[in-house]
Amino acid sequence: MVYFNQESERLTYRKLTADDIPSWLEFFQENDRLHFLGMDLTKKNTDLAGDWIRAQFNRYEQFGLGHLAAIEKETGLLIGLGGIIPREIDGHQEYEIAYSIKPKFWGKGYATELAQTMKHFGMKHIKTKRFISIIDVNNVDSARVAKKNGMDILFKTEFLGMQVNIYGIEKTTE
Repeated sequence: MVYFNQESERLTYRKLTADDIPSWLEFFQENDRLHFLGMDLTKKNTDLAGDWIRAQFNRYEQFGLGHLAAIEKETGLLIGLGGIIPREIDGHQEYEIAYSIKPKFWGKGYATELAQTMKHFGMKHIKTKRFISIIDVNNVDSARVAKKNGMDILFKTEFLGMQVNIYGIEKTTE
């Protein structure tokens, strides 16, 4: 499927493997934004990284979607994860455009590039009314990415024990 082999200007996207866990561990080191993720931060970072990646294997199997490895073309390094995640929000089936970038790659526009790539894929291939991004109400940087991806706040709710804004964009034909 095209979903698992995409590319954008500076990134390529592929399925995650267990071999990506050591690299993804870097996301949890010196990251002052982990509290925005709704994860159990009492767990070891190695467990958090492994759990996150292994969860994608189930999503791939069940939905044909999930986080993908975002690989920097120039270096071949895994710089982040992102993709389209089926979610249930307040009793409704939604498709989330999700993105997480390793701290050393912040501020380079990778999250926006990734989010826009996933939006374009979704608009073309997924049957739904809209796409959303679930963002902690205090996560200014992720909110900026959602806005650059054409999204506006639709409503506020609770998700994974956090107060979040649900950003969204109606599906159009691209």
